[in-house]
Amino acid sequence: MKLIAIDFDGTLLSDDGTISEENAAAIRKVQERGDIVAACSGRSLHDTRHILKKAGLDCPVITGNGAILFYSDQCILKLVIPDKVLDDMLPELEAQGYYYELYTNQGVYLLQKGRKRLESEMRSLHEKDETFSLEWAAGQIELQMRQYGIHYFRHYAELDLARLEVYKIFVLSFRPERLKQLRSRLGGRQDLSMTTSGRTKLEIAHAEASKGHALQFMARHLNIPMENTVAIGDNFNDLSMFEAAGTSIAMGNAEEKVKAQSTYVTKANHENGVAHALRKYILGENEGE
Repeated sequence: MKLIAIDFDGTLLSDDGTISEENAAAIRKVQERGDIVAACSGRSLHDTRHILKKAGLDCPVITGNGAILFYSDQCILKLVIPDKVLDDMLPELEAQGYYYELYTNQGVYLLQKGRKRLESEMRSLHEKDETFSLEWAAGQIELQMRQYGIHYFRHYAELDLARLEVYKIFVLSFRPERLKQLRSRLGGRQDLSMTTSGRTKLEIAHAEASKGHALQFMARHLNIPMENTVAIGDNFNDLSMFEAAGTSIAMGNAEEKVKAQSTYVTKANHENGVAHALRKYILGENEGE
């Protein structure tokens, strides 16, 4: 039996944010063989489950970059951000005018004025540099607004953060230097973890939260040796599971650093690269290549 952890954005998902029928069919075929396929995403639990349901897939779920782990509809791992981190982070994010989201047990909480913050940043960058794509930036904003299970809030002080069990703070900025500055200020802290799934994103969580840690936790829970685990991904937040897994497969569209640390490289996400990888490296099918 193998345990196969598959990233979502840039990996399993097509560019429109859905799972293609070819990818879904390959996953079902692997499951029918007796292997376990886990969705392993930085997205929220609610959003991840919604996407799987639309594709007709039933899988264990690792979300929030390893903060939450569900197996057979049972939560077997929950790493909530400590109160001290929230007390320090949220006032700073507000004071500095960052766009941020809170991932909670009730879904994703977005600032009511969050869209305006991003659109203002987008327009400002385009005014200074006409090569900055307004169409691309607007598309990135829409991706955030289309998440499943969204709630809006005016100010974090109005939220019952203890009850909501915040497990991830997602920060988005079209100014990479702003994210670099924030990351630098937080770099010395031992009570949180930071990762990214793209140059415009910074993702903050519990110190022990990572896809690699979650993969190891699930493998122990299922008594599957790490040499029988497989990780498929495309970005920097996938590196921890690449380091932990017995076999790692990078997408054709993956970051070069991710490809360099992989066992194999498959086709791009828009070419059904996950299906190709599962057929070739898991099922051992010859696709005539």
